[in-house]
Amino acid sequence: MIEIMDTTLRDGEQTSGVSFSPQEKLSIANLLLSDLGVDRIEIASARVSDGEFAAVKKIADWAKIAGYTDKLEILGFIDNGASLKWIQDVGCNTINLLTKGSFKHVTEQLRKTPEEHLEDIKRDVYLAEKMGITVNLYLEDWSNGMENSEEYVYFLVDNLKDLPIKRFMLPDTLGILNPHTTWRYCRRMRNRYPDLHLDFHAHNDYDLAVANVMVATEVGLDGVHVTINGLGERAGNASLSSVIAVFHDHLKIKTSIKEEEINKVSRVVETYSGQTISANQPIIGENVFTQCAGIHADGDNKNNLYYNDLHPDRFGRVREYALGKLSGKANIRKNIEALGIELDETDMAKVTSRVIELGDKKEIITQSDLPYIISDVLKQNEKERKVKIITFAFVLTKGLRPTATVRVEVDGVEYEQTAPGDGQYHAFSKALYKIYKKLNKPIPTLKNYSVYIPPGGRTDALVQTVTTWEFNGKEFRTRGLDADQTEAAVKATEKMLNIIEDMN
Repeated sequence: MIEIMDTTLRDGEQTSGVSFSPQEKLSIANLLLSDLGVDRIEIASARVSDGEFAAVKKIADWAKIAGYTDKLEILGFIDNGASLKWIQDVGCNTINLLTKGSFKHVTEQLRKTPEEHLEDIKRDVYLAEKMGITVNLYLEDWSNGMENSEEYVYFLVDNLKDLPIKRFMLPDTLGILNPHTTWRYCRRMRNRYPDLHLDFHAHNDYDLAVANVMVATEVGLDGVHVTINGLGERAGNASLSSVIAVFHDHLKIKTSIKEEEINKVSRVVETYSGQTISANQPIIGENVFTQCAGIHADGDNKNNLYYNDLHPDRFGRVREYALGKLSGKANIRKNIEALGIELDETDMAKVTSRVIELGDKKEIITQSDLPYIISDVLKQNEKERKVKIITFAFVLTKGLRPTATVRVEVDGVEYEQTAPGDGQYHAFSKALYKIYKKLNKPIPTLKNYSVYIPPGGRTDALVQTVTTWEFNGKEFRTRGLDADQTEAAVKATEKMLNIIEDMN
């Protein structure tokens, strides 16, 4: 079984603009270990700040009670024991020791010879053993080391492999690898060091992190590093959700991860990090289990012809069917069934036509919009309209009252008027009633005007405007539905005008 190490709280927090509070760090640690089932988590870098010390101490105190201390890891440095002391003081017992995995890094950044660096590493490894701290070893810039200075990599590992080091961790620090180079370099390491525990740490600069992790695992590496939502330096790390799906479905590898918890944890991290998950990100994106084309929904009704192995319920999700101009009856029926509403074929055709019409105005109509659409469609009959509002226009000028121009057809004859008002709808009403007064037609009294926006708070959501009227001693309501609030009110008014025609 492959070992999963999550570094959301360390490498993930190196995402530009991301900084977790101590309570958020504790919450994420709890979710990763208790709910998601991650094998290990890297929670911080040593000696960063007093605030980081307090946050890590909070996690360590919780982990001690929960029995997770051995699953906590902290990035530390070759600093003659200073990082080791920090880790010991905070209550943890595993260091991920950062060493140089390429000749260029050791000679140009540290300005040391390979032999000098080796002695520095040995000193801190033996000191860790004396302090009772487990050592995992990062070979920073290992991918460049294999590409440009392979003999240096072997020199370092050959001289460290018999020391008390539990894991050797191979980072593609600058994200330069592709599946072919990952295969070659990881295979060479596996063949040369068959008895060492080797981890692979990918970065996503070329959008190849998940593919590289897959290949590293195929050639026999023992562990991989991931982050929630692919957070991390620059383009991020390999996303846990995608890696797990690939492992379980393509490689048929077992992991400790509970798939059904992935979406929940991803959403919590999205909130804490402020980094919005892309709508089309595999497994966790908002749209990835949404069928848009009507033909897909029809195929799903016929033995799930458009399903693959990524069933949404595996990941705590549900399959959805988008409503818009590409929708067919099958999409709409799926949504209506989910709402527990029954429609005959005639009404279904009317609703379908209305959804397509609205889809030309907005890209996606949600299931929460659908009850409004059904109510709107089934309560209006286009053939019986004696009054039709042909068009209307508004003029808005700073410091002046809005002006509306309205053209309306009454009994087959068109009329047009313009009027100012205290707001757009008020101006529209005044222009309309100027026409009605000239025609000597009765005018109802507006008793109430309410606007309803479906859940979600989106500015492009469909708006339902409900208007309450009094006419000839009777009170009644009309509804209008549209992506634009004023147009929804106009539609409600048009329905009212046709109702009072029937009352006369």
